[in-house]
Amino acid sequence: MTYYHFNSDFVSDSQQSFVKDLLNCKDFSQSDRLLGSSTGRGITWFLDTKSELSINSVLRHYYRGGLFGKLIKDSYLFNGIKNTRAYQEFKLLEKLTQWNIPAPYPLALKIHRFLCFYQADILLGRIDNTQDLSQFLQASALTDGQYHAIGQLIRQLHNHQVHHSDLNIHNILIGKNDGKFWLIDFDKCKIQSGEDWKQANLSRLKRSFYKEKERLNIHFSEKNWEALLAGYKTLASNE
Repeated sequence: MTYYHFNSDFVSDSQQSFVKDLLNCKDFSQSDRLLGSSTGRGITWFLDTKSELSINSVLRHYYRGGLFGKLIKDSYLFNGIKNTRAYQEFKLLEKLTQWNIPAPYPLALKIHRFLCFYQADILLGRIDNTQDLSQFLQASALTDGQYHAIGQLIRQLHNHQVHHSDLNIHNILIGKNDGKFWLIDFDKCKIQSGEDWKQANLSRLKRSFYKEKERLNIHFSEKNWEALLAGYKTLASNE
């Protein structure tokens, strides 16, 4: 059984067949639509879909990590559509859009169920003309005002109780033309009650800055971190 879900703001009824074809394609390496790709646990495809969907897109298949992922790379125990990783990420991104938090638009998803297991794919809107902070900071430094803006963005996320479980500088993008910041990679992220986890979330981000300072010699200092925290603290908790 295969289940599809579409964002009607981008995918009309007449476009669903086109999007299904994208979700069912395993290899775009020879496709005219290919804008680029990245390789992690699997290949993420960046696709030219602007003429059809008014936005370019990112197609990602869900893979397991860790030791278990070496044994079963992309199959998960099925416990209902709403409990799949793809559906949960899609719905969280819908909420972020409603809250005007800069993150990818969810376009569509596919759940393929077999026996007691499933595999999944998600299609997201591509954030064009951006680069992640690790790339940017290798060549340039951010101003205190820009760090302030990053802090406010994270505070905005936390004010909505969104726990980004992999908050690091690779998952923060900066616009090449407008300098706008975006958050990406919300797989396995969730809305979480309480306050205790927020400081740990910030500490994770700080560690990633210092890790890349050592590894890539990025432009970053403790003063920069203090500017980020200042931005985080100035945004009221009810904003």
